[in-house]
Amino acid sequence: MLLIPGLLLGLQLLLGLAPSALAERTSRAVVLSIGDGDTIRVRQGPRLITVRLACIDAPELDQASDGARAHRYLKTRLTIGSSVTLRPQTMDRFGRTVAEVIGETNLGLAMVEDGEAFVFRRHLASCDAKQYLDAEARAMRSRLGVWAVPGGIRRPWDFRRGRRAR
Repeated sequence: MLLIPGLLLGLQLLLGLAPSALAERTSRAVVLSIGDGDTIRVRQGPRLITVRLACIDAPELDQASDGARAHRYLKTRLTIGSSVTLRPQTMDRFGRTVAEVIGETNLGLAMVEDGEAFVFRRHLASCDAKQYLDAEARAMRSRLGVWAVPGGIRRPWDFRRGRRAR
């Protein structure tokens, strides 16, 4: 029977999850702050956690006015002190918990639907891909937010890559 816990730990490490994450597939947290358009800070019991919204990528804060707009949008949808449900997916290379964040609605999905973020296709496997892609298509057709210009603004992942190349 010692083999089962070892396999579980191995699976967690392979998936990039902290050992307790698989047991906590959904959990409640209280919002402490909004970092930018796709990062928040929460309190989960005694722990302070930085959460990167899963399956989306919002414009960077220094990406013209689009990053500031995405940040303001998330602040209007997510009140400091409010309770949210986290659906953890993994940990990123910066040690942030990557999770779908559910308040009154799925916040990442709402951001895509309203044109404040792009679907992050490279990291879409653990979310409902069809739901996110359909929301993005509707925002694109309606020319909302990042889609106000034909083809959309420069993608955040390309913007970050350009910043690192300097």
